[in-house]
Amino acid sequence: MDGVEEEQGYGIGAVARRLGVPAPTLRTWNLRYGIGPSRRSPGGHRRYDAADVLRLAEMNRLIHAGVAPAEAATQALRLRPHPAPPLAPPPAPPEPARSRADAVPTAAMLARAATALDGRSVSEGIAAALARNGIVWTWERLVRPVFDTLCRRQARTGAAIEVEHLFSDRLLAALAPLTDQPARPVNARPVLLACAEDEQHSLPVYALAATLSSEHGVQTRILGARTPYSALTDAVRGLGPAVVFVWSQTHHTGDPAPLATLPAVRPPARTVVGGPGWPATLPAGVVHVTSLDEAVATIVSILG
Repeated sequence: MDGVEEEQGYGIGAVARRLGVPAPTLRTWNLRYGIGPSRRSPGGHRRYDAADVLRLAEMNRLIHAGVAPAEAATQALRLRPHPAPPLAPPPAPPEPARSRADAVPTAAMLARAATALDGRSVSEGIAAALARNGIVWTWERLVRPVFDTLCRRQARTGAAIEVEHLFSDRLLAALAPLTDQPARPVNARPVLLACAEDEQHSLPVYALAATLSSEHGVQTRILGARTPYSALTDAVRGLGPAVVFVWSQTHHTGDPAPLATLPAVRPPARTVVGGPGWPATLPAGVVHVTSLDEAVATIVSILG
């Protein structure tokens, strides 16, 4: 890194590569534990200085030594590093050795890896995309096109169920850690996320929860696939959420009538639905979103 970059600080991508910690994990540590960038570039972007990097390196070391993340962050934040030399990158390994794990694949490449049942390549591709481009980009530009490819293949041949299952499993493994609750959430009342009754496609709910939690500091509760409306009703009464989000992938699960019977709480909860399974006419006050980006923006706006 040159002198100008050292003076202005380091971007999250550079720090992630230096420490070997994915960028989404660094964002999560910042949101939950307050261990993050302390500078701003002239353009207003958050930047890490050398002391920030040393603290992150210490936190990473402690976690690998078995210390719980919250305690590791507390100890790392106590560090008062002496003036440190510029953050120099480690000697770069030969490019071919790095490229497989670090490169963001195209949707076609990721679909081929899934079709070959190459779980490692699928996991590495998803992880690289999340680290470099975030959850919404990964969902819209990689995940949805891959599922479209697999679904077309299933419709044409009746096969590839095992391919879809492998891809879904690897995607869920990547998203689930990002749904952990922030240590200091921005919302006092949680966002409750569920699939409609009999709806088994739950990955969109996990993608939404991961984006809200890891990128916006929003606490959520996930009820998952095939949530009976009676169970959703009990959860609304018990949690008093700020927002209730319900996903429907197919028309036979998108029955809007039960949405009008969800119990009233004080302050009132807003109901948001997503997915192509819902009809055009919905109960009064129910908001229908059509993309992950729109769902995130709508819920964050409701939370104020």
